[in-house]
Amino acid sequence: MNNPPDQSPAETSAKSLNRQILALALPAFGALISEPIFILADTSIVGHLGTKQLAGLSVASTVVQTVIGLMIFLSYSTTPAVARFFGARNLKAAYEKGRDGLWVALGIGVVLAVAGTILAPTVLGHMGAQGETLDHAVAYMRWSMPGLPGMLIVLAALGILRGLQDTRTPLYVASVGAGVNIVLNLILVFLLDLGVAGSAMGTSLVQWGMAAIYLRMIIGGSREHGISWRTTSRRIGEILSVGSWLMLRTASMRAAMLLTVFVVTHQGPVNLAGYQLTMSLFGFMAFGLDALAIAAQALLGKEMGSRDLTLDSEKQHVRGLMHRLIRWSLGFGVITGLICPILGYGFGWAFTPDPQVQHLFAIAMIVVAIGQPLASYVFILDGVLIGAQDVKYLALASFVCLIVYAPLLWWILAVSGDRGDGVDPWGFVCIWLAYAMGFMGLRGITLGWRSRSDVWIRA
Repeated sequence: MNNPPDQSPAETSAKSLNRQILALALPAFGALISEPIFILADTSIVGHLGTKQLAGLSVASTVVQTVIGLMIFLSYSTTPAVARFFGARNLKAAYEKGRDGLWVALGIGVVLAVAGTILAPTVLGHMGAQGETLDHAVAYMRWSMPGLPGMLIVLAALGILRGLQDTRTPLYVASVGAGVNIVLNLILVFLLDLGVAGSAMGTSLVQWGMAAIYLRMIIGGSREHGISWRTTSRRIGEILSVGSWLMLRTASMRAAMLLTVFVVTHQGPVNLAGYQLTMSLFGFMAFGLDALAIAAQALLGKEMGSRDLTLDSEKQHVRGLMHRLIRWSLGFGVITGLICPILGYGFGWAFTPDPQVQHLFAIAMIVVAIGQPLASYVFILDGVLIGAQDVKYLALASFVCLIVYAPLLWWILAVSGDRGDGVDPWGFVCIWLAYAMGFMGLRGITLGWRSRSDVWIRA
């Protein structure tokens, strides 16, 4: 087919690439924000039960999300591997890699669910939760554990579908799941009067429902290609080997969040409740930015699987894709940054009736708004390097960022001290400046330096 007379081949290729990015990123955005919507729904519903309940949810959901975040390797190790096989037109190998990921997800999920149920009081107590806040936190965490294996299966399934360049199916499943979650939680929390525990129950049920849908689809696709569901210890070991580096990467980032929560917890329940609201919205924005990172993982994996990367000319195609993704992500970061103050000053009432918590939420969203372009740059480069399976560097760089970030948090803790039941606006602002600017800035430096070389573009 000939190009239009007013367009060069390069312009036509750029438009085609833009369409591919949008075709993956837009549905991925809808699917990614399903988990933040679950948290936002829980936050809004529990927030109307009281400040202590919301503070308990904040601590418990941070732990649960940390566990799930550490397991994100189930998705991030599978997406580029499946995408490379897809680019090489080897669908049988792609489904085999996905099968291995699902077995790992189920096994780890069961072990963690049992451990989390037993250790909930100890873990949450060490997080700083006390008294009534601790009681609510334990209830939420324990009733979240039955849904954990289902959630990990969902992560592995997402990696398979994204590698197959399918982000539409996760969008449909996640949209239905989010809607069902809200209705179910309202019934369990208010109609059946189950409180914080009811919110966790509803989310667990929805996670298993989503897992069942994905399993039915993937098993059907595997049968079409004659895939046996038996695997080997060697293949499981390959998943865990890549996953160990990705786990260190994620553990470093989650440790930064946990240390941040530890400091906020010592600033009092009002600051902690404000942090929960802000982090819920920050997570919403971050997952939105991550949609482009998912597109980067899928597109780069496919591109690198279909090209001879020993040739400089082929490497330039990969680098061109990276630059295009960076421009898209920065533009999206500016847009989300403009939205943050509107959410902070206009919708705090939707999450809590406490005016002090509303005030902290509003001022923190200003800081988040300023940091959104930086966050967008970090997220897209993270997706690029994951797509290239440059996992060892990602892990080591994230760990270094954590080591530098920790003393800054220690200083904030030393200055703000333990506020009991009081409120500390300045300490709260310092926390968000440290995280949104300090930690994200460190990650931007390390990832930006790596992306300027060609060492990550390898077969």
